[in-house]
Amino acid sequence: MAKTTGASLKETLSIKLDYDQLTNCMRCGFCLPACPTFQETGVEAESPRGRISLMKAVVDGVMEPNARFEDQMNHCLGCRACEPACPADVKYGQLIEQARDAIEDHTDQHRLWVKAVRKVMFKKVFPHQNRMKLLGKGLRMYQKTGLQTLVRKTGIVGVFSKQMSAMERILPDASGKGVIEQMGTRIPAKGEKIGTVGLFRGCLMDVLFTETNKNTVKLLTEAGFEVVIPETQNCCGALHAHSGETAQAQALARNNIHAFQQANVDYIVSNAGGCGAILVEYDHLLHDDPKLSEQAEWFAKRVYDVSTLLMEKGRPLQFAKQKNEEDGVRVTYQESCHLRNVMKGSGAPRQLLKRVSDIEFVEMRDAGSCCGSAGIYNLTQPDMANQILDRKMENVKTTKAHYVLTSNPGCLLQMKLGIDKHAKNDGVQSVHIVDFLHDRLVKN
Repeated sequence: MAKTTGASLKETLSIKLDYDQLTNCMRCGFCLPACPTFQETGVEAESPRGRISLMKAVVDGVMEPNARFEDQMNHCLGCRACEPACPADVKYGQLIEQARDAIEDHTDQHRLWVKAVRKVMFKKVFPHQNRMKLLGKGLRMYQKTGLQTLVRKTGIVGVFSKQMSAMERILPDASGKGVIEQMGTRIPAKGEKIGTVGLFRGCLMDVLFTETNKNTVKLLTEAGFEVVIPETQNCCGALHAHSGETAQAQALARNNIHAFQQANVDYIVSNAGGCGAILVEYDHLLHDDPKLSEQAEWFAKRVYDVSTLLMEKGRPLQFAKQKNEEDGVRVTYQESCHLRNVMKGSGAPRQLLKRVSDIEFVEMRDAGSCCGSAGIYNLTQPDMANQILDRKMENVKTTKAHYVLTSNPGCLLQMKLGIDKHAKNDGVQSVHIVDFLHDRLVKN
């Protein structure tokens, strides 16, 4: 329950919510078909229109923000599929983050293990790259020493959460050495240099998907970019912003802006849709900080997803199926919600995939709908996340694809979970698009 009275939460919501955005909503309902939670439940309160109505009712004094109100705000995936569908251009993503920020100032509803994980990861681990490396080393030891086998046999993780146990099964091999330790901080372009790119290495990306970061660098250098990886960068702050920890997200953003300005780069590239979406909105995140507004705008306008940068700015790359691959390899693409809805990056990944010779690209039905990952949503809201994933896997199966490709680590893990649950024996793999393309790159 709330730590303070409903009136106190109401007052905080009244301060933090953008009332102009609340009144911009015309209640037209165009957002309803785009919303995953409404599609699953058919309940008005589970839609963007319904949640905005609840927010406005609280601010207008029509209702008190009780536990059910908090549940509805937290039940939103934050996929922002409603925004492209909205004729009034309501900034729903900003509203839901403002609401959650207010709720986090007052709530005590989180389950004990969720509270513990949030405190440790959000405040003590994610903001510190050296601690992320220690986490990577610890996970690697866990995976390589036999401890993982013991834990799985005893089912210890499942005591805390069945969802955590399922996620543990599909974790990739961790690394205590990130992209900088393995490649350095400055990697020259191949051939004539087109420009200088600052790689946003991420926190979990550099621990669980180090090879993807390395392959990103290799694709960029082949396309003519010099790659710089600022050592002082930190977590993007996306998980913090989406979970109501706005002040900490802002602190992380300030440090990243400084790190990349010092590097003097032409572009800032992300290979994680969730990270890229907040990076490209640092100007909004810091809009009330007059000292950094100009720098935040400088940063935001330079942010690109790696697929978009390769297509729009790089030298054309050629790809071909691997020598050991049989004919008739089929691939499909599961979109990252934030890459699609915030960064507007739907086209570039598909264009790159269609450059791979002798590979059949099959469009998935509802490829742009959320897979249920949504940061840590699949851990905090497992029932709805799994319901959405089950529907997604039905669409995957109809493609008969050998590879399900995606552009975001959370989506990648969620699709691996779906394959583990529904298609373990179907010969289908979930792979990051960068890794898929790198393995099929025809080098000059």
